[in-house]
Amino acid sequence: MILDDIIVKRKIQLEREKAAVSPEKMKELALSSERKTISFKDALLKNGMSIISEVKKSSPSKSVICEDFHPVEQAIQYEKSGADAVSCLTEEFYFNGNSKYLSDIRESINLPLLRKDFIFDEYQIYEAKVIGADAILLISAILDTDTIMKFKELADSLGLDCLCEIHNEEELKKLLPARPEIIGINNRNLKTFEVSLETTGRLSTLIPKECVKVSESGIRNNEDMKLLRSYGADAVLIGETLMRSPNVADTIRELRKDII
Repeated sequence: MILDDIIVKRKIQLEREKAAVSPEKMKELALSSERKTISFKDALLKNGMSIISEVKKSSPSKSVICEDFHPVEQAIQYEKSGADAVSCLTEEFYFNGNSKYLSDIRESINLPLLRKDFIFDEYQIYEAKVIGADAILLISAILDTDTIMKFKELADSLGLDCLCEIHNEEELKKLLPARPEIIGINNRNLKTFEVSLETTGRLSTLIPKECVKVSESGIRNNEDMKLLRSYGADAVLIGETLMRSPNVADTIRELRKDII
């Protein structure tokens, strides 16, 4: 399965990261950091439907999305075009991401920044703080309940928000004991990579009302936005549509048209 392969490769990347900066040193850097994080949650609670704009070069489902890839310039364009937050891939093998992309973006924009990655080790959370993230992704499909709770507690202690991601009812059930504040509904099945916006429609009714709901994947146009809004989504995470756009400002304006 694709998700299993991603985790195998991500463990290799993690070993390289730990060889470059030891776990003890990374933890020390995170705990001593004086950087004040920007609230990712507040950005998603603005009036209307918030947009998390994603910086990514590739994906397993689409291969290379953007040949002429300039992550900092892309993020700056997102900010100028009215995005509410930015997501940056830091997984190297399948998404051609990099932690340096995130740290460079952090120095260039003032929007909250999500570290989009496959997190299964505390090291990655400490590193997220150090490289400039304001939020991390916790994927229910790859973590058990105890680990989600432990990771969320650690993130909270570092001032990082958690976007807790689900794709089905079982993953939601696993997640709820951690009392998530932001739940991302991934419309893409990470095992088959098939996409259906109806996943948001089905799961949003089961999510506690106090949670911020984010719909992820497969959002292409204003009709998709209106459909997801009708399902109760507070925000959307959009990558490919914006990465392929010849005019990001126009695309974001069109996506938001007549959305209350």
